Order: sequence, then structure tokens, then C-alpha cells
Amino acid sequence: MSLCSSLSSDSRSRRRRPGERPYDVSSVARDDGLMDIQSKRTMRAVNKVEINKLVNNYRFGFRKWKSHVTARPFDERSQVVKELYSELNVIKPHPGRLITCGNVMYVLLFGWWVSLVYFLVGTLMFITITGIPYGKLCWKLSVYFLWPFGQSVHQVGNTLRRCCDLVPDCECNLEDTSPVLLPSPTEVAPPEFPGQSLRTPYWHRFSTFVWLLLGYPPLVVIHSMACFFSWIFVFTIPVSKMNARMIGVILLLPPEDVSVSTCSQMKHQTYETRALLCCYHAVNWYYYKFTVDGISVFAVNLLPLVILAIILGYIDKENQFTSSNVKFAIAIGSIIPVSYYIGMGIASVSAQSNFAVGAVVNATFGSITELTFYIIALIRGHQTSNSCLQELVKATLTGTLLGCILFIPGICMIIGGLKHSEQTFNSRSTGVSSALLFISVGGVFAPTLFSKVYGNLVCDACTNSTGGNGTSNSSGPFVCHNCHYDLRNGTLFHDHVEPLVYTVSALLPLAYVIGLAFTLKTHTHIYDDDDDDGEGEMTGHHGAVVHWSRWRSVLILVMATALLSACADLVTENIQPILNQPHISQYFIGVTILAMASEIPEIVNGIQFALQNNISLSLEVGICIAVQVCMLQIPILVLFNAFYDVGFVLLFSDLHLWASIFSVILVNYIFMDGKSDYFQGTTLVVVYLILLALYFFAPSPAGCSL
Repeated sequence: MSLCSSLSSDSRSRRRRPGERPYDVSSVARDDGLMDIQSKRTMRAVNKVEINKLVNNYRFGFRKWKSHVTARPFDERSQVVKELYSELNVIKPHPGRLITCGNVMYVLLFGWWVSLVYFLVGTLMFITITGIPYGKLCWKLSVYFLWPFGQSVHQVGNTLRRCCDLVPDCECNLEDTSPVLLPSPTEVAPPEFPGQSLRTPYWHRFSTFVWLLLGYPPLVVIHSMACFFSWIFVFTIPVSKMNARMIGVILLLPPEDVSVSTCSQMKHQTYETRALLCCYHAVNWYYYKFTVDGISVFAVNLLPLVILAIILGYIDKENQFTSSNVKFAIAIGSIIPVSYYIGMGIASVSAQSNFAVGAVVNATFGSITELTFYIIALIRGHQTSNSCLQELVKATLTGTLLGCILFIPGICMIIGGLKHSEQTFNSRSTGVSSALLFISVGGVFAPTLFSKVYGNLVCDACTNSTGGNGTSNSSGPFVCHNCHYDLRNGTLFHDHVEPLVYTVSALLPLAYVIGLAFTLKTHTHIYDDDDDDGEGEMTGHHGAVVHWSRWRSVLILVMATALLSACADLVTENIQPILNQPHISQYFIGVTILAMASEIPEIVNGIQFALQNNISLSLEVGICIAVQVCMLQIPILVLFNAFYDVGFVLLFSDLHLWASIFSVILVNYIFMDGKSDYFQGTTLVVVYLILLALYFFAPSPAGCSL
């Protein structure tokens, strides 16, 4: 991985507002020895913390992170984004149609049964006699929830209510009038009338307790179910907000204070009301941008999988409630949100710290997801004498390497090319990345090549054409099965291969450190964009609010790492039934499911960079992981095996060897011209799929045969 030079088009579009001090990236980078890299231009960001995060994205060895680590000023967000965070309590002009596919889908999925429950609860409240006012309210809300679009629920102000109490015959129809749009102005105390009867306080009424005991609980259950499922679907979050507001606000008001009307009625009424709920659409496709405390809503929705995986994995040991296959699937899915939280924690700590602390955090936690799984799988395989888990770890390492240098750049090129036709990146910096990839792959597979040159080929069973065994004197061609290079029975492994493995494992991290020095100190000018002569400024918001403080980020990193260890343990514990599937190669399971599950957040980051015409960072996302796999993760596994022998040998199968070498050569060829389009991306993805097909149909590795 190397530093990149191109900037996102989103950051280029921002301008400094009057009265705000610009933050210059060069001032941030100067403290960290990166003054030269920013000497020719200035990037733009909303505050200094975001500037530090942007600079980290262009540093060698730092994870590329797209999401903001600070809360962006709400006033500067687009109207589309503002709509996502609306509480549905403001009535606005709506010229569009209300009969849409999303609204019809709401009726089929939620509306009819919520409306039915309201009707039944209303009937129950009528039976209690004292709850008749709540029964009327439930029947009104039953009609509302069947089709809530274009209607509003509002709270009647005290002035209008007192008017109706004092003059019962006045024309004040609460059901047919529309509310004033925004929250009510400060109420003015009305004059006291002699003999005026005061209403019984809400909490002093017998009907209130009847409602809270009989009517409110079933509605809470129904709304909670609708709220949960509509939130999980993400794009139906407006329905979730509507149900949550009904539970927390509307159903706890006195029934005479709640009225329903259409939003399209005249809005110039003089009496005071306050809009509580108004929804026009049940589905909003832009909710993929929605975040909770800086975390993508998709990652938040997957968090329950972590709890479910731990409960099922450690309580249901005998598989009484579910099978091992289900536990494995849930455990794999739970790794995705935990990986996202780890990535956000790393970005938050790095953005709020100096270069040294950021580098330590990235080196410590950058590969923690993969290393945790590898080490736990190796330990479990050693304890159970299951050599298949060792082969699975090697397949996962290779799958991560192939996915990061083929699939991630390929899919980013396709999506970015479809939107921007052709994108450019710094070919000189990419050349450094290619060199690092060659060094990485060459070093990792050097022991494998050495063993194939000097090792002895041993086969378990050989037969000739006449059916005799390999020890007979019969002539003719022989057919041998399960052939492999035997390194254990001679002195080759201990005297030659093993020292070579330790030598390579020492040289690869050294090459990584040299890459750091080259890209961050001595040759930063290589990554300057010679074609970029524009100098921008950064808008500074003093007192920017970070989503996660440094200590909170560290705490989340520690907790996420502990949860990740538990999930990885459950994956290795319940993977055996998956490995025993007769029609799926264990190679394929390793290079796909196990390799790419933890990389999904990185894929999302790469795609977002590509959509913003920053293909350089998209390519660096994958290359960063590939280089760390070879130069950090594998040497750490070798070091771990040296202190605690789990049988891990740095010797790969022929399929791993040639697939990796071919992929690196292909990527180097694609990166030569410094341009990318969807055709080049398609080439990488197709090659990746071809390799997956090879793994799918490949025979089971040694030690995994049924």
C-alpha cells in the first residue's frame, strides 16, 4: 500500500464560510513529518479532526476510513439527509403522490394488523365503560394506521380545549380541523371565570389506570414489533419512527388532547395545536446513509447477531435449539459489525492522536480481526488433532489476499467507472504498491517454491493398469493418489525449510518498515499530484463534536476485540459440519466465507471512495490489507507457532501458489497506465470468479478428506 494523491470530489466542493478560520492539512502533517506531501495543495474538511483523518487515509500502513469521526453540522447537510433525521412532527407542503409502491407495501406488511389491533383494543375499552374516551381514540387511530400518509396526529392546545369546555355549543370540531404546523407558541393564561369547572388531572383519573393496565400494554407490544421489523429493513425506518413516537408520546396523552386530521387542509387556523406525527412515505431509499452515533445503520442492525451468537454458542452446547450450521452462520455474520466497530475505533483514535499513537493503534488493531480467527483456529486444530483447520487457515489467508487484490479493486473500478466513465490515479505511487505486493507474495511463497524444488514427492497409494500395487514388478503406467511433498521424514525441513521460513518472516516486517520510511519520509514527493494546481481551504468548526472520544474509542476497541474472540471461537467450534459437506471443497469455504466476511466494511469504504471519484483510495483499501496479510499477519503467525507449536507450517498448496502469483502479475499490469474504467474492473472480478470456481471444484486438501 502507498500514499495516494487524488482527492475526493466531495471534499473539493466545499468552501470556507465567512468568519471561519481555515485548517490547512500541511499544518497537521508538518507535526508528523508529512510537510512535503501537502506542500502543493490543501485538502478541505469541516474541522481539524476530520483533516487528521483525511491525512491518515493517505498514509502508508493506516486503514482507509470513509465515515466521519465527528458530527457534521446539521445546518450544512443536504435536504435529503435532513429528511432522514426528521422526527416526523413537522407538516410540510407535499406536492408528490401518496399512493406509491412503498406506501402500499406498508399496508400489506404493517398497516392492516396494526389497525386491527387498535380496533380490538378500542372495543375492549368501550366494554370497560370508564375507558370510552380511549376507545374512541383507538378507533380513530385504527383508521389512521390503515393509511397514515397525508394525515397528521396533533395535540390540541389548552386555549382551544378551555374554549370548548366553557362553551360546549361552539363550533370547534377537533376531528375535522388541521393543526398549526410547528410547535405551539407559549401559552397565555386565560382569564378566570367564576364557577369554571377544572378538569381532573390526567394521573388522578380512574380511566387512566384502566387504560394503562388494559389498553396500553398490547399496543406497546404491537408497536414494538412493528418498530423492530421496520428498523431492521432500514429503508422503512420512517415506519419505525412513527411507531416509536406513538408509544413514547401520543398514547400517554389525555385522549381529549389528541386529534387526527389531514395534512392537506388549510394551515391558517388561529387556534393552537402542536403537530405530533405526520408521515408522507413509508419507504425512503436514502436511508442507506443513515447513521447512529456515527455508525452505519446496517452495522447497528447486525449487532444483535453478536449477542445471539454468544447465547446460542455457549448455552446451547448440545444443539437442542438449533444446529451447528445455524450457529456457524450467525457467528460469521456477527464478525461483520464487530469489524466495523473496530475500524471506526481505529479511525477515531488515529484522528484524535499524533502520528506515533495512530501508527501503534493501526499496527495493533488493524489486523486483529483476521489474526484472532487464525490463532483460535490453529489452537483448536492442534488440540483436536484436526489438521484440516490448518489448511483452512492457509486457504483463508490466500482468499483474503486474492479478494483484496482482485475483487475489492475490481468492484470499485466497476462502480466508479459506471458513474465517472474513466478515473485516474497516481501510477507512480501505485508502482510502489505493486513492488510491495511482489515482495510480499515472493517472500510468503518462497518456502513453498523451495520445498517443491528440493522436497521428495510421496504418494499414499499407486496402482498400475493391471491393478497391481506400487511394490510389484509389473510394468506399465501407474496411477498415484494423494501425492505430496514429504518434508518431515528427512532433514530437509528442519535444516533448510524451517530456517528459511524464519528468515522470510523477519525480512517481510523489515520491508514493511522500509516502506513506511520511503513513503512517509524520504520520497513523499512521489505522491504529490503534479496536475493539481488548485489550492483549496478547509472550513474550520471550532469545538467540533467527535462521535467517540479517545477513551471511548479505546474501550470500544477492547470490547469489540473480546467479542470478536468469542465469535471466532464459535466459528471454529461449529465449522466442522460445514467442512463435512461432500459437494463443497474446504478450499472454497476458506477463500470465500471465512476470508471476506471480515472485509465487508473495507469493501463498503472502497465503493464509497470510488463513487466520490477517489479511485486512488479505493485501490489502496485492498492493497493495504493484502500487504498487511503478507508482511504482518503471516510473520506473526510464524512467531506465534515458534513459541506455541500449533503445527503451522508456511507451505501452501500449488493452487494457492499459482493463483496468488498470477493475480499479482495481473494487477500490476492493470495498474500500469494510471487509469481505470469498468472494463478493467470487470477483468479483475471475472478472474477472481474463475479462481473461485477452481477452488469450488478442487479436491479436499490433505487432512480434510471425508
